[in-house]
Amino acid sequence: MLHIILIEPRIPQNTGNIGRLCVAMDATLHLIHPLGFRLDDKLLKRAGLDYWADLKKCEWDDLAHFWAHHPLDERHFFLSTKASRAYYEARFEEECFLYFGREDAGIDRRILESNAAQCLRIPMSAKARSLNLATSVGIVAYEALRQRKIK
Repeated sequence: MLHIILIEPRIPQNTGNIGRLCVAMDATLHLIHPLGFRLDDKLLKRAGLDYWADLKKCEWDDLAHFWAHHPLDERHFFLSTKASRAYYEARFEEECFLYFGREDAGIDRRILESNAAQCLRIPMSAKARSLNLATSVGIVAYEALRQRKIK
């Protein structure tokens, strides 16, 4: 099972697109509160289209609550522009957890520092500060899917 974890997402259209992607990949979407929108937001629904009803989605009060149910181990990966290792250098297991931070702030520095060996980045030109959240999820999630299907 592939798990996509969005930590405090702010833009409903991104989350809607990521939800649609999760349905296409048979992945579970985990939303870590607080969210920057309501789940009945029409922009979320529009981006997710009619796929939203088929989405495997879980909501969590915070990361501590999530980690109580899914303890940290080598299957948990944190995506950040600050990481030194590229996402395609990781070995994704059959069940893996991909974390993505807020659109405006990324993943908290303390989380990245305490999980440094599990931090990954998407290489990009120095001209770009970052990629859209939904684009980033698609890039890394499909690499995880590719690795898992080849095994």
